[in-house]
Amino acid sequence: MAERVAEAAVRKRETERALLGGAFSECESDPERLAAVWTAKRRVSLLMEASGWGAYEPERDVQGSEWARERDERRQVVLSGHAAELAQRQGERDELRAELWLSAGSGRLIRGAAVRAGLRPVEVLAQLAERVVVSGDGTVSVPSFSPSR
Repeated sequence: MAERVAEAAVRKRETERALLGGAFSECESDPERLAAVWTAKRRVSLLMEASGWGAYEPERDVQGSEWARERDERRQVVLSGHAAELAQRQGERDELRAELWLSAGSGRLIRGAAVRAGLRPVEVLAQLAERVVVSGDGTVSVPSFSPSR
């Protein structure tokens, strides 16, 4: 008996899916989405009846077109925000933040160059790092320069 009840339940679900169409099968696990789809289908059905349309004509559905436009605008805002966030993350990944401990002699040289240029020592080090040149054999050098604002 239990087996027949289970078979009947499966047949009932399959019949409902066939009658409702494929769009509803994706909403089975989301009752709010299913309710929204039902509401939209009902609105379109009533509009078609009231307008005497034999088939749905989206270009004549003012309310539906407005909703679609608003949905597209919201989607574009979300996509733009996501793209900006990805770009920011990429920029952060390319940055290097380091804590640097210099010997007393090197520290004095950097502080002195910073004072003369009116900069902070970290700004002088950043300018120094921006000018690093790595040759083909791996030799690292920095051409002469004057730190500036």
